[in-house]
This record gives sequence, structure tokens and C-alpha cells, in this order.
Amino acid sequence: MSNEALSNLLTENRTFPPDDRFAAAANATAEWYEKADADRDAFWAEQAERLHWDTRWSRVLDWSGAPFAKWFVGGKLNVAYNCVDRHVEAGHGDQVAIHWVGEPGDRRDITYAELKDEVCRAANALLSLGVTAGDRVAIQLQMVPEAIVAMLACARIGAMHSVVFGGFSPAALRSRVDDAEAKVVITSDGQYRRGKAAPMKANVDEALAGAASVQKVIVVRRTGDEVPMDVARDVWWHDLVEGQSAEHTPEAFDSEHPLFILYTSGTTGKPKGILHTSGGYLTQVAYTHHVVFDHKPGEDVYWCTADIGWVTGHSYIVYGPLANRATQVVYEGTPNTPHEGRHWEIIAEHRVSIYYTAPTLIRTFMKWGEDIPARYDLSSLRVLGSVGEPINPEAWMWYREHIGANRTPVVDTWWQTETGAIMISPLPGVTATKPGSAQKPLPGISAKVV
Repeated sequence: MSNEALSNLLTENRTFPPDDRFAAAANATAEWYEKADADRDAFWAEQAERLHWDTRWSRVLDWSGAPFAKWFVGGKLNVAYNCVDRHVEAGHGDQVAIHWVGEPGDRRDITYAELKDEVCRAANALLSLGVTAGDRVAIQLQMVPEAIVAMLACARIGAMHSVVFGGFSPAALRSRVDDAEAKVVITSDGQYRRGKAAPMKANVDEALAGAASVQKVIVVRRTGDEVPMDVARDVWWHDLVEGQSAEHTPEAFDSEHPLFILYTSGTTGKPKGILHTSGGYLTQVAYTHHVVFDHKPGEDVYWCTADIGWVTGHSYIVYGPLANRATQVVYEGTPNTPHEGRHWEIIAEHRVSIYYTAPTLIRTFMKWGEDIPARYDLSSLRVLGSVGEPINPEAWMWYREHIGANRTPVVDTWWQTETGAIMISPLPGVTATKPGSAQKPLPGISAKVV
């Protein structure tokens, strides 16, 4: 943060207390802080009980191997079952899980029942290729439903996914494939960017030349462009997945079973693979999504604008929202294609109530002008979120005033790839929010400035 930005934040004295009606119906209250401070283990056990466990844990936290923590020791669960199957079994199969909007304007609504079938087919497809628990699958896809299905299919069979941002170079993909010794790579023929089809499969082919660990490449057809296919290695997603059975019995894995690897450059040039495990990670992303966004299953329409190539996409598009039975928007494209009001148009059409985006994008919207969002009905919005970097008070206020109609709480969230989930954030029904400030650690979390 620059000296000027820090000075602005320190002199900022505006605060916005929660609306009384919002606070009265909020998922979390001020007492949560006291409860978590009084008995941290009991607090986290209560959050874990929001999930389905095949085997209950014997110990909440084992800190004997510090700094490596073991959460919910002895517990077993299946992450994909928690995100999909249990909602169908509870009678919510007809609820829309994903309102998918493609950049060219095509769209799909996918219910929880349909998502379950797709995940089961993809899981069976991976098993048919010899992928088993503990294997690694690299995924380089844009924001298409198959990306989410592929991640959940890996989680279902206990394989680790390593998602690589779709805009990364062949060299970046190759370094991640080699480091994880990925057995399978999932990609697409191409992706839409600002109204044009850009290649993906060609970049993947370049990346994988001589890659010893890769046995198969699965290709999603998206743009329809002709791409070279190696008959010994490459297979179309639709040929492989669509013929599979929609029946698959998920296996329960240990709470500490690895769920995914996500590479971050951090403070070094060489990407570091961050490994998140199953039980503790899912507990934390489900809990934080529930309390930070005040999400109400079956009532809210949620939209996180991140890419699944980043940890925000993992935690707040895939695992947190789906564990909480969210109905969410997933948008493939850029915010100014075909026009600069694209996001507001989507919010108005789908009656989005929770919107989570980045300060960089908010500042871009500011440059484009407040007259653009003013053309759209944004009255459905009730919570606004910010993620990815510090937000300056000016952008925070613009966001609240021009997107939130001066009434919607703004939750500015701080966390990292390493933490996996939000650590510091206001609670929208509790905290008097302050422009530019993420405020204090969430209940159950301790943070110290060292």
C-alpha cells in the first residue's frame, strides 16, 4: 500500500452500521466472537457439523506437529458429496446450482440434480482412464461448467486437481504439470476473449511436448475451431464423458486427504504448490461463505466474478457456495463484452443478491462512469464483497453508492491462497463497516501483525 493510500485509510472516519432489519435476520451475530473465544474447538466443531461426515472426527485439532495443523482428526467425508449429492437427497435437486452465461450470449441453467449426474459421469470417465485416489489432474479451462464439473469429479474420486489459469503461458502450464506429475490434463479447443475465439489446445500441445507424466488429454469443445488431436493421447470430453453412467458411489476420505494443489508465485519467482486438504478446508470455506455473505440457501442468487484459476474461484465459486446449496451465476467472459454494462445487465436479469468482485474491477467501473450501472435495476443486491487486494476508500464508497444504492453492506475480505478461505472481514449484520478496511478477524480466527 502506498503512503498516500495508508494516510487516507488512517484518516478515514466514516462508518456504516448494519441496517436493523438486515441485522435481525443475519446468519451471524456479535455473540459468535465471544463463543469462539470461549471455546475455539467447540466453535469449529459446530461449523464442521454443517457438513455431512461419514465418520465423525475424534479430535477437532491436533497442533502437535506445529506449524502443520491436523483438523478433524479421524473424520471421513467426501467433498463432492457435500457439494452436490446431499442437496439432491434432501429434496433440492430441482434448485438451480449454476446460471451459466457464455461470453457470446449462450447460456445454461444447471440444477443440482443435473450437476450430480454430470459430476458422476466425469468421475466415471476419470476412473476409466486409470485415475485413482492420490493421482493429480491438471485443469486449464476457462469459466465453463465443465471446469467446475472436472474439479468436483476429482474431489469425488480422491484425485487432486491442479487448476491452471486459462491465460497462463505454455511454460507456466508445463512447470505445474511436471511439478505435480499430472497424469491427465483437461483443457478446451479454445476460449472466447472479448468477442473472439482464442486457442487453448494449441498452447497445451506446446506445453506438453515431452511431458513424461501425462497419459491423456481431455478436450472440451467450446469454440468449435479445428484442433489437432493425438489419437493415442487426446480424447474429446463429449466422447468420453457423455456415455458414462450417471451412477457413482462416492468414497469417504480422511479429513486430511489432499483435495487440491494451487500454485502461487508468492514472494519468489518459482511457483509454490499450496496443498489444501479436505475436512478443514471445506469447513472453513462453507463457514466463511455462510457468515461473510449472509447467504440464504434457496433465496439468494450469488455471483463471485473470479476465475477458477485463482483460489477465490476454488473457495467461493466451487466449494464454499456449493457446500451451502447456493444458486450462483458463472460468467465466461470479460466485463466489457459486448458492452461496459455487461455485469449490471447480468445482475438485473438474474436478480443477483450477493456480488463479490475485485477492487481493480471496481476502479475500472468508476472510470467507465456511474451512468452505466444507473441504467440497470440493481435493487436485488443486498451484500457486496471485495477481494484480491486492498480497496481504497474512494472505490469502496463508489461501490456502496452506485452499486449498492447507499444501503448495501460492503464486506472487504482479506485472505490468501495459503489460508484457503477468508480470515479478516466485516460481518454484514454485525460490523459498522469502514471504507477501505477489512476490519477484524472472523469469529474463530486469530490474526496478529508480526
